[in-house]
Amino acid sequence: MAHTFNISPETRAGTLHFLYRQFFVRPPPVSRQTADLTGKTAIITGSNSGLGLETARQLIDLGAKVILAVRDESKGSEACLQLSEGRTLLPGSITVWKLDLSSYDSIIEFVSRARNLESLDIAVLNAGVYNVHEAFSSTGYEEDIQINYLSNILLTILLLPVIKIKSIGPGPGRIILVTSDVAAWSKFEERKSDPLLPVFQKPAASWNMSERYGTSKLLGQLFLTELVRHISPTEVIVTCTNPGFCRGSNLGRQAQGTLYFAYQIMTGLIGRSCSVGARTIVHAAAVLQEEVHGQYVEDAKIQPLPPLVYSKEGEIIRKRLYEETLTALSFAGLRDILQNKRLGTDMTQKSM
Repeated sequence: MAHTFNISPETRAGTLHFLYRQFFVRPPPVSRQTADLTGKTAIITGSNSGLGLETARQLIDLGAKVILAVRDESKGSEACLQLSEGRTLLPGSITVWKLDLSSYDSIIEFVSRARNLESLDIAVLNAGVYNVHEAFSSTGYEEDIQINYLSNILLTILLLPVIKIKSIGPGPGRIILVTSDVAAWSKFEERKSDPLLPVFQKPAASWNMSERYGTSKLLGQLFLTELVRHISPTEVIVTCTNPGFCRGSNLGRQAQGTLYFAYQIMTGLIGRSCSVGARTIVHAAAVLQEEVHGQYVEDAKIQPLPPLVYSKEGEIIRKRLYEETLTALSFAGLRDILQNKRLGTDMTQKSM
């Protein structure tokens, strides 16, 4: 994680700097002259609306073929029509695949299908949930933790050998985890638990939707900083990006009544458009190079992760979280994939 920043992690994590970014900072759009993705294929999860849809639109503008990975295929088909409108595209330029991140079987089936692609160069893992009320998945974990963290980590590691083999170059393929400012605001009181992950299988003493969402994103950032120590950026680049707080992102889709009204006011006052938010994702997917491996990209630049990540306590937590997560997902053979330094085809087959 060696990188020199022009701002401290503490300052970047503050509310004032968040508001400054929201009001005054706009990442530049990416042009085809800067990044021509002709011939390349990108998967975007959660791409039937909001940030995922806009990311797909911008990648298509750069010449990429896109796979819309969605839970509801009918909504994916509607998104496909929106993206095709006003364009002359070759057959197969936009396809819709089913992916339900609440189901391990769905994730495994999705990756198995991806192995049959002629090429796969980019995976933008954008799908997530922001639950108003506490709910638990069929795996036993609270849904924010399951979908935003565990399922996305499973998908990340299973895709590593596929992208390593299928990326057409030049340069390595890449996986982009879409994250959030709020990771830095999480109190993360669960960090005192040992082991850590089982605490997320129990009802919270007091449910706080924003706190849990932030924690789910922080877990992803902590895991990422350890994961990249086991992956060479010359094989696959793995990074995380923060698009900022965006209106129209569909993240607050569960809000109702007064909460919905408050959310709409807040997004109207300080929210960016999804078009602006997606620019940072596209920079990470198409412009920035190996220097972003294991880093946090915000407003199209590498910025500090939350202060906890750089502390001694954070180092201990990330290593413990890494081991616990690989154990929790051991059914998928993730250790075999990561221990095979070349991320070879035989390991892809074995993991499934």
